[in-house]
Amino acid sequence: MENFEIIVLLLTVVTVLAVVAKKVHFPFPILLVIIGLAVSLIPGLPVVQMNPDVVFIIFLPPILYEAAWNTSWHDFRANLRPITLAGVGLVFFTTAFVSIVAHSIIPGIGWPECFVLGAIVSPPDAVAATSITKGLGLHKRIITIIEGESLVNDASGLIAYRYGIAAVATGNFIFWKAGLEFLWVVSAGIAIGLLIGYAVYYLHKNIPHEPLTETTLTFLTPYISYLLAEHFHVSGVLAVVTTGLFVTYNQSEMFSHLTRMQAVATWQVVIFVLNGIVFILIGLQLRHVLEVIREHSLSELLIYGILVSLAVIFIRFVWVFPAAYIPRWLSPKIRKEYFSWKNVVIFSWSGMRGVVSMAAALALPLTLDTNPFPNRDLIIFLTFCVIISTLVIQGLTLPALIKALRIPKFSIVEEEFNIRYRMINNYVVYIEENLSFGEVSDEVLAQIKSKYEIKINKMTQTPLMGTTGTEINRAEQVFNQFNEVQAKLINVERNFLKQLKKDSKIDHEVLRKIEHELDLEEARLNSDKYEHT
Repeated sequence: MENFEIIVLLLTVVTVLAVVAKKVHFPFPILLVIIGLAVSLIPGLPVVQMNPDVVFIIFLPPILYEAAWNTSWHDFRANLRPITLAGVGLVFFTTAFVSIVAHSIIPGIGWPECFVLGAIVSPPDAVAATSITKGLGLHKRIITIIEGESLVNDASGLIAYRYGIAAVATGNFIFWKAGLEFLWVVSAGIAIGLLIGYAVYYLHKNIPHEPLTETTLTFLTPYISYLLAEHFHVSGVLAVVTTGLFVTYNQSEMFSHLTRMQAVATWQVVIFVLNGIVFILIGLQLRHVLEVIREHSLSELLIYGILVSLAVIFIRFVWVFPAAYIPRWLSPKIRKEYFSWKNVVIFSWSGMRGVVSMAAALALPLTLDTNPFPNRDLIIFLTFCVIISTLVIQGLTLPALIKALRIPKFSIVEEEFNIRYRMINNYVVYIEENLSFGEVSDEVLAQIKSKYEIKINKMTQTPLMGTTGTEINRAEQVFNQFNEVQAKLINVERNFLKQLKKDSKIDHEVLRKIEHELDLEEARLNSDKYEHT
């Protein structure tokens, strides 16, 4: 009970600091790793040990599913080649290189444990990278590859992690056998993911659209996919990712608008809490980890952590540049794709590690055949070193690097404007062709036309098409100012409702209904803004 109270207290602190970080535009993933480090320095806190078998089941399915949910399948498929090179090739290359480095510099650590360490720190975290790069104007393709890489590399890294633990347990590793098993667990995991995706699709299409039950089902889906795959000893990670990509591709047909709104909001809260708990747990264990590593002094441990972190950063550059340019030398078709060396540098520097690596370290078995897992605490410590090095050093310097390279800002403002404009024109055409022949009264038709005329006027007064630089910034200001005025008017309505409530002149049910309408309208206004991505 005491441990639960401490976790709740620390999670409250994380929440408060997250609000402060948002106000000062400080990246939340970096805040988490700093909080984890700070927690480890607080004297008197207990060591909270979770069952390693439970760590993956609790944390991984929802985190991976949410990442897949936010990934565009069309963009993922269009960039499958670079995503596969980074998500599979780079992961195994990093695993092997880190294994060699760790075995070379750390006395007394075996090859299997080095392989486990390499597998744990090999997959970068897209959430960390995209949250840090948000608003910096990176090209859409860079963001797509980073996000797609994270989906594939989590699976690749955790499969390698699984074989590493097996090698630690058995003391041997048969390469050809592992290769065949790898093909099986990958293909079977994808197949199970598709099976669950189809089943969930059918279920959502044929049950009454009720936001509460449908949102609950979205939380059960990744666990069902993961547990079913693991039951057959295949990749639960790939099953979850496949299910997530399938569902997000079909979500417009599966969910009602109310379900989508509720599910998105609820998922954001859950992922926030899970991320916070993972780093609180590592903070509560880190002091104990340092105390039980008696074979090495603190200075030696820090040197090992720095060298392993440098190896992780360095090997990404070694892989990414050849992987980006060799295919272009070999294929005229690929050569036409735009991808400057500056973008390659940014992609290479965006390999921040995060919550998946931390969860994998915490999930290491405590014992193997009644014997302690060899060097478990050392692996956890080195993993934390890699996370804090990549997140803090790379994360905080990435905006300065983008500025130093003078990378032109990419914006989808004009594309968004054109689509909105075409949609409104499509509405008008439909109204004129289908609602002008006595189907509706003149009064209703006049109100409907007035609504869309206002939208058209708002957009035609915002000359975004064909504008750049200062002009597009001015256009954004004009359009957004229109929304700001509307938001102020909504606030006037809210104040009026508050006064009615204070004077007890409004029924509670009526109050909730009108407030909900105002909430929806304000949410629409907040989303209906043009800004650089």
